Amino acid sequence: MIVVAGEALIDLVPVSAREADGPLPPLAPRPGGGPYNTAIALGRLGAPAAFCSRISSDGFGDALLGGLVSAGVDTSLVVRGPEPTTLAVASVGADGSAGYAFYARGTADRLFELPPPLPEGTRAVAFGTCSLVLEPGASAYEALLLREAGLGRCVLLDPNVRPPLIPDADAYRKRFRSWLPYVSVLKLSEEDAEWLGGVPEGPDAVVLTRGAGGLTVRTRSGTEVSVPAVPVAVADTIGAGDTVNAALLHGLAARDALSAAGPAALGGDGWREVLGLAARAAAVTCSRPGAEPPYAAELG
Repeated sequence: MIVVAGEALIDLVPVSAREADGPLPPLAPRPGGGPYNTAIALGRLGAPAAFCSRISSDGFGDALLGGLVSAGVDTSLVVRGPEPTTLAVASVGADGSAGYAFYARGTADRLFELPPPLPEGTRAVAFGTCSLVLEPGASAYEALLLREAGLGRCVLLDPNVRPPLIPDADAYRKRFRSWLPYVSVLKLSEEDAEWLGGVPEGPDAVVLTRGAGGLTVRTRSGTEVSVPAVPVAVADTIGAGDTVNAALLHGLAARDALSAAGPAALGGDGWREVLGLAARAAAVTCSRPGAEPPYAAELG
């Protein structure tokens, strides 16, 4: 079992690039949130996955829960709450890159509390994005990260930095650095690395995504591998990094490397295969609007 812990929200996405040129582009609601997208991608890849979060009992929350069930994701760790669902209004650039404005005051996912012990068969837990920023839930997710790392489970962290949500950048950077000794796999984009002050050391494996430049991994044991991106006509990049998270976890599990020490022990050939899977999966996601990660059959 791979548990993904974090927020589920609704992305309001411009309907088309042409229509988005106007001052008030039409917006379509789509399920989203970095951890949510990661869980959906894992389910579609056929990995045993569970989602750990607090989701609103409103109509958006029902749709989010339904998406998890449709993807085959275990929802037994989801708690429902009466507060509204967080909204993220997306803007898509000419190159398909996405920016976001968040409406998260008083929303359900912010009130997440530390859950009881995770299922005994849990091999990895993934964290990231808004859930590690917005209090009081951020402290509960942090406690979960430290607890699960202490139990020897593989921890994946994707900071997926959203600067508009971070009131004190220096305090967040300090807190982020405090997590690194407990992280097995750190995945971050070039933009994340720049905002955080560089590619950090500490985790057993650090995966850097470079957009059209591909992906690179550097492990504690000295392995360094890069793979190119898969060329594709980009609709937008929404959910691409989340898809990479899922593919990394799925690929590591397939190579019996989904443990606290597994990512550092995996050799260059194994990492090349894992990164290649991630590149192919991200390309499919980028080829269609919104966060629509691929199914296993689409990756050959």
